[in-house]
Amino acid sequence: MDIYLVGGAVRDSLLGRPVAERDWVVVGATPEELQARGFTPVGRDFPVFLHPHTREEHALARLERKTGPGYRGFVTEFAPDVTLEQDLARRDLTINAMAQATDGHLIDPHGGRADLERRVLRHVSPAFVEDPVRILRIARFLARFAHLGFSVAAETIELMRQMSASGELDALVPERVWRELERLLVEPTPRAGIELLRECGALRIVLPELDALFGVPQSPKWHPEVDTGEHVLLALQVAAGRAAPVSVRFAVLMHDLGKALTPRSEWPKHIAHEARGVPAIESLCQRLRVPQEHRDLALLASRFHTHVHRGLELRAATLLEVLESADAFRRPGRFAELLEVCECDARGRLGFADQPYPQRARFEQALEAASATTLQPDEREGLVGAAIGERLRRKRLAAIEALRA
Repeated sequence: MDIYLVGGAVRDSLLGRPVAERDWVVVGATPEELQARGFTPVGRDFPVFLHPHTREEHALARLERKTGPGYRGFVTEFAPDVTLEQDLARRDLTINAMAQATDGHLIDPHGGRADLERRVLRHVSPAFVEDPVRILRIARFLARFAHLGFSVAAETIELMRQMSASGELDALVPERVWRELERLLVEPTPRAGIELLRECGALRIVLPELDALFGVPQSPKWHPEVDTGEHVLLALQVAAGRAAPVSVRFAVLMHDLGKALTPRSEWPKHIAHEARGVPAIESLCQRLRVPQEHRDLALLASRFHTHVHRGLELRAATLLEVLESADAFRRPGRFAELLEVCECDARGRLGFADQPYPQRARFEQALEAASATTLQPDEREGLVGAAIGERLRRKRLAAIEALRA
């Protein structure tokens, strides 16, 4: 029985990056042998075991045979005579198809180390086309490594185009699409991953609402970059640069979906795009089963980003209406995320990345002043029900108005 360190741990070590977790492949063993040595079985679809001391995952070397459409259309075969080289050959990218023996020797049958040095993401074999999830994974890896100078090999992009055109992506379950999208969004260069999905034709299949934004013009007075899709990617990259949480990044990606629904006769204006975007976001989130907290923030961003941008010119009454409608008094943390989305939106315009955004402070001050307002016992005297709420609202309004005094 031989044990090898494989995959991301080998790749990241060669790149000089921190190794988050280590995965191992076991060659020449059976499940019974591993259990006899104290390993705990945890795999459902193929034999994966936890080491009795380190608790790191150890998988038996295996083969995969395509039997049907989609990423679930595989039969996994494992046996003591499956070699390390056969196990590595089923992997997606050459940089993920390396192994390291316990003595430190590198096993690299597909040139992964050379591709690391070239900064190239390249598929291992033509079998790459058998698993449609790999399109999303490559986009995620590009989002992770683009800032280090990585790009995708031309022949790999061509295979991704063929896969997109084949209909294989239609077999992906919604939860898997969301899981890969969520992981892509938290990487350092998420725009690179989205651009790759668009280049290979996958974006129009998995996120047609987002793909529809490209080619939709905006007024150059407010958006020097003009193209709505480019604006969204600029804003997304601003969010990444500010280390925003995934909820904010997703909302940034969604906030302008309504512009794709503006009648062409109205271009480049997009009157009421905020409301038009709401059903599009609801439909997308339902289809991909996006977590509720992400969906809710995206909906708030669509509805209120224009109001927030106009914060310096809004009357106190309108400021209060926005705070109330966005549930800012009960959910101040979520409202802070909404303001972060809006700031990323404002900075995500050509030439605006470093411009100040005082509207945020205006809403923060209004929320702070209104939240600090309470009714004293004598102010509540004789009031019941809605009348108490109305008295508190008037006092909050006065507190916001006093900010300009």
